[in-house]
Parts: sequence; structure tokens; C-alpha cells
Amino acid sequence: MLHFVEFKKFYGDYPAVTIDNLTVEPGIYWIKGVNGSGKSTLLKSIAGILAFKGDILLNDTISIKKQPVAYRKLVNFAEAEPLFPEFLTGKEMISLFASAKDAGSGQEQYFIESMKMQSFVDRPIGTYSSGMLKKLSLVLAFMGNPKLILLDEPLITIDTESLKILYSWIRQQHSEKGVSFMLSSHQSLDPDEILGAGELLVANQTLQFNS
Repeated sequence: MLHFVEFKKFYGDYPAVTIDNLTVEPGIYWIKGVNGSGKSTLLKSIAGILAFKGDILLNDTISIKKQPVAYRKLVNFAEAEPLFPEFLTGKEMISLFASAKDAGSGQEQYFIESMKMQSFVDRPIGTYSSGMLKKLSLVLAFMGNPKLILLDEPLITIDTESLKILYSWIRQQHSEKGVSFMLSSHQSLDPDEILGAGELLVANQTLQFNS
């Protein structure tokens, strides 16, 4: 799925995350680490939001450096604490992402309805609570036809019912479409809730997090 080639992310002279050479096979991964250990930095780098040294290849063919547009259409990301233009409505934001990700017509309706967003999706984002923003960011992360979805701290600012819905999305996308996931969290994730079979892969030994 992902191949890291001499990956190095620095903040000034400080090496925040370094991965010399690593291939991550398709699956669902929980990236563990305390706050400040580099989890968000890693996910934002994989998503193409942060610049870094080295390269990342998707499916050994698409380079984030050489084919950035093609790469970003296949790698989706939801931030821990998302920020969006406050003057746009949730529906308008979803439409923008759907266009950028080449999503099928009406794809968003399933996610909006199952996450129970109908009452506020047409309102300006500036009126949203943190929970509403989280739901919107999760819908955006599932738009299009991603091969990899990155979820940074998906357990925060989300209620128990909505978390169960998110887990059902993950199960469905993974089993039916072969979508891989990387979830970062300093809280414990329940493998049985995510896959129902205890198949969660834990990537916490190979990745080097400098704290």
C-alpha cells in the first residue's frame, strides 16, 4: 500500500519523524503514541499537507512528489480538530471535496444521513459545534474512491453513537472496497468494534516517533 523511502520530517533541526525504508501492507492500522510524539505530523505528511524529505509511494506506482494530484485523489484525511471556511455551508464544503475527489453523484447522501447531519448540513460552518465539525470532516474523508483514509484522533469530539457509525463505515469500506485505514489515537481502540473479528493491525513498533 505505502512505501516510505528515506522519509524525514524536520522542524528546524529537530527530526520529528524518520522512517528509512518501510512498506506498509494494505489493512487497518492504529498508530499509537502520546501527545506530541509525531502521530499528526506523520499523517499530515502522508496526506500531502506537510512537506518532508524523501518520498512516499502509493501501491508502488504513485509518488506523492512526482504525481501529487493523482496521489491526493486516492489518499483522504480527517484532522483531529478540523477548521473550515466559516462562510461556507457543510453542503457546499462537501460539494467542493466531491468535485476534487471525483466522487460519484449523490455519494454524500449515505454518509450525511447515516451520521444524522440533515438538520445542520445546510447551515454555515461558522455555526457548527465541535461535534458537528468532526462529523463533517469524517464525511469529507470518505468522499471519492480512496485507497487510503487517514483519521487523526477520530475518538475525540464525537459521541458514542456517531463513533459506532464511523466504525461501520470503516468495516464496510475495508471489506467491500479494500480501503486501507490509518487511525492515530492516544486512546484505546476496540478491534472488535472496528472489524468485528479482532483483525486490527497495530503499527507501533516499526515507526520511529521522537518525543
